[in-house]
Amino acid sequence: MAIPAEIKALINRLNQELEETEREATEGVNALRPTLWLFPENAILTQLFANLNNVLFFVETYRGRIQRIENILTLADATPSEIQEAGLELATILGRVLEAKIMVERIIARLRDLP
Repeated sequence: MAIPAEIKALINRLNQELEETEREATEGVNALRPTLWLFPENAILTQLFANLNNVLFFVETYRGRIQRIENILTLADATPSEIQEAGLELATILGRVLEAKIMVERIIARLRDLP
């Protein structure tokens, strides 16, 4: 069965948001690493580093979930109920991804403010 256009568009948006979030989180980790190396006991830097690494794990986890949903939808016998459930789950994932993206942007902004 072909994936409905609205759901395909949502999947494409999710993949784009995840890619951007991963890129920003990786940049943050790479920017933070030298400073953390200089101040290994700094709890705030450690927390920021952990948060960014958690986001990277989050990205990989949700990529897998999206792929699983996409696989279910491509089955020939996906019911309208399964399609609706998949759409709801994808919408929920989008909300979580956007929250993670905002958190990463805030962390990056804090890092830019460091001397």
